[in-house]
Amino acid sequence: MVFKRLLGALGVGGPTVDTVLDPAPVRPGGTLTGRVLLKGGSADFEIEQIILELVARVEAEHEGGESEGVVAFDRFTVGGGFRLAEGEERGVPFGVTVPWETPVTELHGQNLGVVLGVRTELSVAGAKDKGDLDPLNVAPLPAQEAVLEALGGLGFGFRSADLEYGRIGGTGQRLPFYQEIELVPSTRYAHRVDEIELTFLAGPAGMEVVLEADKRGGLLSRGHDALTRFTVSHDQVAHQDWPALVDGWIRQLVEQRASYGSPAAFGPGGHGFEEHHHDGRRSGPGMGTAVAAGAAGLAVGVAGGMVAGEVVDEIGDFFEGEEEEEEG
Repeated sequence: MVFKRLLGALGVGGPTVDTVLDPAPVRPGGTLTGRVLLKGGSADFEIEQIILELVARVEAEHEGGESEGVVAFDRFTVGGGFRLAEGEERGVPFGVTVPWETPVTELHGQNLGVVLGVRTELSVAGAKDKGDLDPLNVAPLPAQEAVLEALGGLGFGFRSADLEYGRIGGTGQRLPFYQEIELVPSTRYAHRVDEIELTFLAGPAGMEVVLEADKRGGLLSRGHDALTRFTVSHDQVAHQDWPALVDGWIRQLVEQRASYGSPAAFGPGGHGFEEHHHDGRRSGPGMGTAVAAGAAGLAVGVAGGMVAGEVVDEIGDFFEGEEEEEEG
């Protein structure tokens, strides 16, 4: 599904833009490809720049509560410097590298409810206009998929996923927001934690895996969150016993927090981790507990959640609201 919009800054008779992304989902750190299709208006126009902007729907906490908005997290110039003749049709191919920390929007072909988009902006004869908006689909890296499948095989289930504005201290996070994947604990840990929250912070060499346990509070003690970080390299994906490694991470996360404040140690296989106390945690809106986890990995259901078309509609709704604010 593609949004087409007449360039409002140029009025009736201006050129139109239609950006078509290649159908295969991109992976974090991978190349997003497609074509920007232009059609000339009722006169010749100088196309100064064609810009693609990656955007995300992000949730933020503040003193007044919670709010949602659109955050741009990368920007690319993919063309420009030519005259588009009256009625002329022209295609501009592009290939851009998305950030390594780009959130994952789907798993095993199922949408996670995370809203990302690609906005196309034209600079024409000194006027700029947001001319097109398309949903961006992102599949997990092999290491991310290995962790998720290991969790599924261990009996954890998917609850929801969202994007949180802010930074996780002690990590190499680069984007102004991070993704939280909320998991239902397996029966082995259900009596000790309400949920496990998972964040991937990928980079060229590997990724940080941040795990947070929302502990149950006892009658005489307050529940608290535990935040723990592990690192893995991309080249170890095919040589790692992922179920054993991930199970070790979960055990350390839960057991170390049983004695709250214990010093940092080293995880299974010599992977170092750091502990952080995380305040102000929030849970995402949730897609319902729609999970079927087994030996094949974490199978994500979307019952009660957003399907792809609704995600696209949400992107459009957010941009309409954003533009109204800018005009005001």
